[in-house]
Parts: sequence; C-alpha cells; structure tokens
Amino acid sequence: MGNHRAERRGHGRRPSDPVTPEVAPPGRRRATAPAARRAATKPAARRSAAKPAARRSGSRGALFRGLPSTPVLLGIAALAVSAGGAVTAANPGLMGSDDTRLTGASALSGASETSNSNLFDPRDATVSRDSRRDAQADAANEKLVKQAEEQMRQRNAALAKFAKQAENQAHKIALNQWVLPVDSYHLTARFGEYSGLWSNFHTGLDFAAPSGTPIHAVANGVVTSTGYDGSYGNKTVITLDDGTELWFCHQTSYVVSEGDVVRAGQLIGYIGATGNVTGPHLHLEVRPGGGDPVDPYEALVVHGLHP
Repeated sequence: MGNHRAERRGHGRRPSDPVTPEVAPPGRRRATAPAARRAATKPAARRSAAKPAARRSGSRGALFRGLPSTPVLLGIAALAVSAGGAVTAANPGLMGSDDTRLTGASALSGASETSNSNLFDPRDATVSRDSRRDAQADAANEKLVKQAEEQMRQRNAALAKFAKQAENQAHKIALNQWVLPVDSYHLTARFGEYSGLWSNFHTGLDFAAPSGTPIHAVANGVVTSTGYDGSYGNKTVITLDDGTELWFCHQTSYVVSEGDVVRAGQLIGYIGATGNVTGPHLHLEVRPGGGDPVDPYEALVVHGLHP
C-alpha cells in the first residue's frame, strides 16, 4: 500500500528528478485525508471570528498609507533648507545691520526672527482702503473749512476797514457841515433882485437882525481877508477847501483875523450897518472858486439848510 502512495506522489515527475521522502516531525503524526477534510469543513463561525481583527488592521494601514513616506518627508525638508540658503546667498543685502539673517516665517502665525505678522492677532489689523478714503475726505473737508474761515476773516477785516473809512468821511462831513450864519433873523432881500439901492442887481442874501447879533462861520475854512470894503462895509472873507469864498458884509465888528482857521458855527463877528445899507443886517455872498457870485439860498439848500 505504501508503494501505491509513493507511485501516486511521484506521478508527473521526470525520471531524473530526485525523490525526497517525506519525514514526519517527531511527535506529530501526518494528517490523514479524513483530518484534512475536517479542517477544510470547519464551521463558518470559527473562520469569521478572525475577520474583525483583520479589518482593524486594514483601517490603520489605510490611514498611514495616506501620509508621505519617510524618504519623501526628508526630501521636502532638504528642499526647504536649500531654498532658504539660496535666497540668502543670492541677496546678501537682506542681512540686517546686526548680521541678522532672514529666516522662514511660520505658515500660520507669520512669525520669524526679523518680523512678526500674526494672522490670529486682531490687534494687528491693517488699515482698509475705505478707512484711507475716509481719512482723505476728512482732511479735504478740514482744508476747505480752514480756507472758508480765512476768507471770512479777510472779508471781515475789509468790511471793518471800509466802515472805518466811512466813519472818518462821515466825521469829516459832519465837521464840514454848513450851518446858518444867524440864529434869529428874517430875510429882506434875495439873490438877483433889482432896486435903486444897488448899481446892478442884488448879489447875495440878506439876514436882517438887530445890531450886535452874533455872526457864525457857515463852513470850515480859512480867513483870507478882513477889513472895510466900500459899499460892503466891514467884510470878512472865508475860503473853503474847494476854493469857494464866503463873504460876510456890513458887520459892526469882527473877531477873527486873516489867516485864522475857523470851523462851522464859530463866532466871527457881529451884525452892523456899515457900508451902503438901510438898516442892520448881514449880507452873505457865495462865490465858487472866488469867481462870480451864485444864489446863497440854493447853496444852503444843497447843504441841507432851509433859511
């Protein structure tokens, strides 16, 4: 029987192949065919009991298979170090005055030996474009406000200057305002009348009043003449700034002298009856530029007076 099994086992071999006899390990018997069949037909429950462990081992293997291998990681690190050295070698000016070399920054925090720009720190927020635009608008508005204030200041200064000039002019006008020469009077003869009392026509305006009545200067001026003048009697001439001459005639006496500066309303003499008269009165003449006489009544009206 043993020969039959040896022949079956050697079936298919070449005659030249050596035949090694099977030797069973000491203490163990070779499995027979029925034992092999029993092992092949073990219950499914026993075979499935080992499956969970295999699955667990497989899931762990899948996790580690997703990561780069150790040689790959070492290669990436070497490339990073080489790149940093190349940047430093190609740009020696990147070294600071204290020989501080540029180092790689953290990918998350942005921190390095030369700078620190932490993306997670809210205190390092940068200025946005909108905030810069708002700042520029505020600066422009402030500039416009300052320009408006300066223009207002200049305008107020100009107005104050004009007001001062107007005040001075008004003061001068007030100082040079004409006044009536006599306080209490009645008119007896007007300009242009004809009578046998005058050689031609009447050249002035007569203010009749008692002898000794005060006579006042009609306007500001300078006394250019005082004295007796024929039919005019005692006469005082006051010349104004524009050259107009005012004649005060028939005075009984005068209290000013040639060259005196007089103001409107100032006492210059007294009414009398000297010269060609029929009674005491003041004969007033107005001669623009020292020329021919004009109507004194109209001249007084022009200056706001109504005799």
